[in-house]
Parts: sequence; C-alpha cells; structure tokens
Amino acid sequence: MTTLLPPHVARAGAYGLALGAFVMSLPAWTLRAQPSVPVRAFTGATLIDGTTRAPVPNATIVVRNGRIVAAGPANAVRVPAGAERIALDGKTVIPGLINAHGHASSLANLATYAAYGVTTVYSLGDETPEVFAARDAQRNAPPEHARVYLAGPVLTPTTPEEARAQVEAVVARNVDIVKIRVDDNLGTAKKMAPEVYRAVIRAAHARGKRVAVHIYYLDDARALLDAGADYIAHSVRDVAVDAPFVQALKQSGVCYSPTLMREVSTFVYDTIPAFFRDSQFLAHANRQWMTTVSEPARMAATRTSTSAQRYKAQLPVATRNLATLDKAGVPIAMGTDTGPLGRFQGYFELMEMEMMVDAGLSTRTVLTSATLGAARCLRLDRELGSLEPGKWADFVVLDASPLTDMRNIRKQHSVWIGGRQVNTRGR
Repeated sequence: MTTLLPPHVARAGAYGLALGAFVMSLPAWTLRAQPSVPVRAFTGATLIDGTTRAPVPNATIVVRNGRIVAAGPANAVRVPAGAERIALDGKTVIPGLINAHGHASSLANLATYAAYGVTTVYSLGDETPEVFAARDAQRNAPPEHARVYLAGPVLTPTTPEEARAQVEAVVARNVDIVKIRVDDNLGTAKKMAPEVYRAVIRAAHARGKRVAVHIYYLDDARALLDAGADYIAHSVRDVAVDAPFVQALKQSGVCYSPTLMREVSTFVYDTIPAFFRDSQFLAHANRQWMTTVSEPARMAATRTSTSAQRYKAQLPVATRNLATLDKAGVPIAMGTDTGPLGRFQGYFELMEMEMMVDAGLSTRTVLTSATLGAARCLRLDRELGSLEPGKWADFVVLDASPLTDMRNIRKQHSVWIGGRQVNTRGR
C-alpha cells in the first residue's frame, strides 16, 4: 500500500550537531538488572556532549552514582581505580533525547519512550497518579523508565473566576507547568476567551508556574504571547508567520515546539503506513493501536475526513513556519504530542527529528532542539540536556553519527539513564 507520509518517513530510516574537544571534571520496559558499582567508565566512543563543542573522538565518560563526573579525551580523563569499564569503541554518544511535548499516562508509556532513546518527556496533560509518583521519585534516584515532568489536568475554564480556581487546584498538585488550549478544533468547538486565558496566565505566574499553550492560529499565538504565555506548544498552522510575530517571539525568549508528527498522525492512517513494517517500530509498538487505526472503516473515514485533509494541507505551512522561526533565531524545542491513539511514543520522536531536518533545519539545530535546547526551554538544563559534570548520565549510544545524517538517530546501540542501561529489546 502507499502512504501519505513525507519521503523520509516512508524510508523508515534517523541527521545533528557539530560540537568540540574538551575536558571536564569536578526501558523497552524496565532497566536491565545490574550489580551496584560505585563508578562506571565508558570508553572509546566519539562524544557529542550537547553543547557547541566539537565532537571528541576516543572519549571517556566517568559516571558515579548516576551522574557525570568527567567527560573528555581519553588521555585527559582519569578513570578511578576499581571502576567498571564499558568499551564503546566505534560508537557515538549523544545526550538522551528530550521530548518537550508528549503525554504519558502510565509507567509503560515512559518505558516505551526510553526504549527509543527518549530519556525525558515533558508530559503536557492528564497524567495518572502513578506518573505523578514517578516524577516525585526520580528526584533522588534514576528512574526505571524515561524521566517525566508534567502539567496535570489541562485547564478548561470558561470565566476568569473559574480560571483562578482551576489554577489554584492544579498548582496544589505540584505540577511543573500549567497547560491550556486556545483552539476551536477547526471551527467545531468554542475557543477559550482572551479574558479567561489572561486570568489563567496571571494566576499561574502569581504562583510561580509557567503556562504552556496549545494553539493553531497565528492571531491566537500573537495574543497569547502578548498576554505572557511562556511556551508555544504547537506550530502556527493556518498562515505564514509574519515579521512582527517572529520578532516578538524572538525578543520574548519563548520557545516554540513544532509537533509536526502530530499533524502526520491525523491523516496518515487512510492506508497502512510504511512504518508499520519497520522492525524498530514493531519492537515496542502498541499493537492495539495498530489494529484500531488499520480497521478498514476507520481508514475509509480518514480518507473522507474534512479535518484530516485540512491538517494534511496545513502541514507544509507548519513546516515553512518552523524554518522561518529557526532562521530568525527563535529557540526550538523538539516535541511531538505523542500519547493519544495513533501517536506512537518514542518512535514518532525519531521521525519528528528527521522531519525537522527535511524542513531545512541543520542537523546541529535539530539535535540541540532535542537535547540541551529542549532542557533550557523547559528549565531543566541544570540537570539534563548535555553530558557535563554534575548532570545526570542520560545518554544514547549510536552506531553512527547523527551529525552527518539524522537517520542515524535510529541506529541505537544502547540507552542509558542515570548510568544504567535500559533494556531495549522488544516485549
């Protein structure tokens, strides 16, 4: 069967970051059982540390208690006596990938993300109590799955009074960010009124919380930025972004998450997509979802769906807007909106990065958007996003460098969270 995916998706293949020599010192479903060791030393790989430094060949990374102690050329990093040595000769090491807009409702979801090298997910809405508990537990020890940060219930107030009450309730649950939607679902729903979302933003800021916004239209993105929104969690998809908006977004420092694969998911299941035959996808894919989206009646409905065709038609707009904002220097955070039916967690993040390169972004920019750039956007960069001393040892070992071809992001040898290896075998 044919597919409506962009060419890079049909290839079902993985592009990155020109970074420099330096010295610094100071699952699929569960983590593989390992003996407790005080120190691990990873040797022989080319290190792409997530900063602007160039790659370091024959690097050594020393990890103690889940955190980086030193990282740099082998001849400049001392391996402590008694350390467990893990040889990675010929491999490339990059920071663990960060999805700046996903959704996780279970520990199994978080394990699936990790199995594809997504070691952190910023879940923007409707997490379960076990995900809240997982977020709390990860503060003291590496988790047995991807790290998670969360928004709790997406707020749906209709008045300023409700806005304030809902913000108070969600902040009481100790969320990491507040999430709202300002969208009419292509004219089928009532959009949150400006006086209401302004009340949400004011109330959240008064309680020390930032606000992430779901948008579709340029006018809403502009108004929300003016109102003080902190994070644009989707692409502008209706029209081309204009110079005043681009300049305002750049000056604000607010980050932009394109979520291109979210758009793909709305129309791709009008046939059986090519990636359903990819062994890497099948290793951890939700088989129930595969069955549901492959039902003949559902595929036929997708082919005639007005909304699916609208999202398909607007995807090139979103892609061009991403390229425009990147060229202007707006900070980009890789995100996918994975989690709902048909938006396959972990695998879609790899395709998202390929789509971003196809949109015209450099491999350096795209890798940064999924590592240190995302961490900075989410204010996690003191702990995550780069392989520097003091940060958690979350990284992906690749068989080839994504600096030359982003499709190499798929060639994953192993995934490590807090210095422990994730079991990436299938179920």
